[in-house]
Amino acid sequence: MPRPVVEVSGLTHRYGDREALSDVSLEVREGELFGLLGPNGGGKTTLLHVLSTLVRPTSGTARVEGHDTVKRPAAVRERIGVVFQHPALDVHLTPRENLRHHGHLYGMRGPRLAEAIAGALADLGAAERADDRVKTLSGGIRRRVELAKGFLHGPSVVLLDEPTVGLDPRGRREFWDRIEALRRARGAAVILATHLMDEAERCDRIAILDRGRVVALGSPDELRSEIRGDVIALEADDPDAIASAVAERFGIRADVVDGTVRIERADGAALVPRLAEAFPGSIRSITVGKPTLEDVFLHRTGRPFLDPAPAGEDLP
Repeated sequence: MPRPVVEVSGLTHRYGDREALSDVSLEVREGELFGLLGPNGGGKTTLLHVLSTLVRPTSGTARVEGHDTVKRPAAVRERIGVVFQHPALDVHLTPRENLRHHGHLYGMRGPRLAEAIAGALADLGAAERADDRVKTLSGGIRRRVELAKGFLHGPSVVLLDEPTVGLDPRGRREFWDRIEALRRARGAAVILATHLMDEAERCDRIAILDRGRVVALGSPDELRSEIRGDVIALEADDPDAIASAVAERFGIRADVVDGTVRIERADGAALVPRLAEAFPGSIRSITVGKPTLEDVFLHRTGRPFLDPAPAGEDLP
């Protein structure tokens, strides 16, 4: 099994009276794509800020390649690359100039830096725009240059905080293709903070965070397997009455989530016609499908995957 390159143990952080992280423990392995999945306010950004040495935790420890983020922050910074959610490029400079200045921060100079810049731009398909002003570039190419900055100095761990925010579907697909290519070529572990289910599905393993706590940890397949069978969703004019009637007539649990009756059942497809026959005229629609990560969140927390706090709530 690959060695751990990030180790988090009993990590807790408070902003005043509010607990943004609560006893978080996890590890990320060499070369792994590890997801932090959760709604806004879940603690994802705070955890990335701790790992990037921007925030000192209230208690607990976080280590990158064995170096404590509090006791040896300089050693940690040498070993990580970061792509923040908000743009960090100087729009009046070119991609090449942005990367050159970034390399200088890591002591890179001369041929080594020039070669690293050329390689990063080529890997990301941005070489043709290397000498255009950033302000003239599309959002997708700008994000590629941000990604090039994160990988430029050869870090063993790259932190991505909601990296595809603002990109259209094509831009997101292209960005993800570049991440996968870079990860395979460079061998770095990538830690992704996201609230998007399809991005979490790409990860080798994910930690689902809710209100500062890790409520689930494992591969997407492992987590979905917790919900055995199918998930049935019923739309009805009176969902509470239907849920009670389903429980009484069929002896199975039915929950109402956001106005939808939700049933977990091993033989979901077989149950659908029985439900339709039992409640004619009362059901507007009925669907059955395999469990999703959103279902896992609901299963673990008892709540739907919504934004329980305003955007940015878990920021300092």
